[in-house]
Amino acid sequence: MRRAQPLFGALALAVLVLSGAGCGTGGKATAGDQQNGAKLFTSKCAGCHVMAAAGSHGTTGPNLDDAFAADRKQGFKQSTFQNVVLDQIRQPSPPMPKNLVTGQDAQDVAAFVAAKAGVPGAAATPPAGNDGKSIFSANCASCHTLKAAGASGTIGPNLDDLKPPEPIVKHQVEVGGGVMPAFKGTLTPEQIAAVAKYVATSAGK
Repeated sequence: MRRAQPLFGALALAVLVLSGAGCGTGGKATAGDQQNGAKLFTSKCAGCHVMAAAGSHGTTGPNLDDAFAADRKQGFKQSTFQNVVLDQIRQPSPPMPKNLVTGQDAQDVAAFVAAKAGVPGAAATPPAGNDGKSIFSANCASCHTLKAAGASGTIGPNLDDLKPPEPIVKHQVEVGGGVMPAFKGTLTPEQIAAVAKYVATSAGK
């Protein structure tokens, strides 16, 4: 992750030059719906990136708070960040897949990230309640495939194929492993138990 941040910064600088020259692919950023962008970020991007405002802890891609915090202090405009994010969505660096979101959805995600990444004190509202499916959708769906949750992530194991028992899921959610962050301390013990039960009873169905 530490090595990815300078790469993202270099890419961002290149995109800034292209954007300033009017050479960005697909046109510049326009107005976006940040609320929709937040939902899409959670389902498509949160598994790979750290971003406090989204409550995400992914480690595969750059930490977006770190990537933009210094430039915010220097006074870069939000529209500049939005163009950087939009071009990264359209022409990503591996291992990020191309066009995870497209069209207006891409504009919405770019608007959300541009407005919230690296903002001091930004934090997501902790997940409320103990509904296993809701907790899975908010925290796990971007990385795992689970038909019952409408999830088709490919970063982590396909849970429908794996069909893990509840104790295994609970342990994995608590401690993480590989690119998966540990959720102990982020989710309550009751929420961890709920999502473990949901995965164990839903996988393969």
